[in-house]
Amino acid sequence: MGTKKFIITINRECGSGGGEIARKLGVLLGVKVYNKALLQSIESKYSLTAEELERIKASHRKWWQDFTDFYKQFGSFGEPYNSSKEVTVTSRQIYNAESTILQEAAQEESCIIVGRSGFHIFANDPSATRIFIIAGKSDRIKRVMNKQHLDEKEASQLMEKIDKSRENYTKTFAGCSRYDARNYDMVINVSKIDRDTVVKMLEHWIHSKYDL
Repeated sequence: MGTKKFIITINRECGSGGGEIARKLGVLLGVKVYNKALLQSIESKYSLTAEELERIKASHRKWWQDFTDFYKQFGSFGEPYNSSKEVTVTSRQIYNAESTILQEAAQEESCIIVGRSGFHIFANDPSATRIFIIAGKSDRIKRVMNKQHLDEKEASQLMEKIDKSRENYTKTFAGCSRYDARNYDMVINVSKIDRDTVVKMLEHWIHSKYDL
C-alpha cells in the first residue's frame, strides 16, 4: 500500500453490520480501527480530558509509541480497559478528548473511525471519506437477534434504543442528524448485499480514490 494517509469514518445503523464491515476493511487496508470501546479504554488508561492528553504528550516524548503498543494489546475491538483510578469528567470533556485522540491518530497514520461523530470531526478534512451503513429494519432485527440471542421483540427494542442513543449523541455534539445523507460521501444500504462484498467494494474504492 502507498504512503498517502487517509481517514475513513463509518457511521451505521444498529444491526446493519457496520462494525463488522469496518473491522474487515481495516484488516484489508492494514490500518487501525477506532470504536467506542477502544476510546473508552484509552480514556480510562490515561484518565483523559483533552487538556490531560496535551499534558501527557508534552511530558512523554514517546507517547504515540506507547499508545500504539496499548492499541496492539487491546485490539481494535474488545472489552474496555479497567482502571482503578476514578476521574470525574463531563460528557463534553469526553467528547473533546475523543476528538483530540482521533485527530492526533489521523495525523500520525491512516485509520478507520467507527461512529463517535467522526463524519463531523473530519467534515472539512480533504483526506477523509465519510460512509454511512444502513439496512432495512427486518434485516437489522434478524441480525441483532442472532448476535445477541434475543427474541424479535427484545431485538427490536434494543435496536431502537441504540439508534436513539446514537442519534442523540450526534445531535448533541455534532449539531445535526446522523441520518442526513449530506454528511457523507457514500450511503450504502446493505440489506441485499453480502457484507464481505461491501468490504471488497469499499477496499477497491479507497484504493482508487487515494491512489494507493
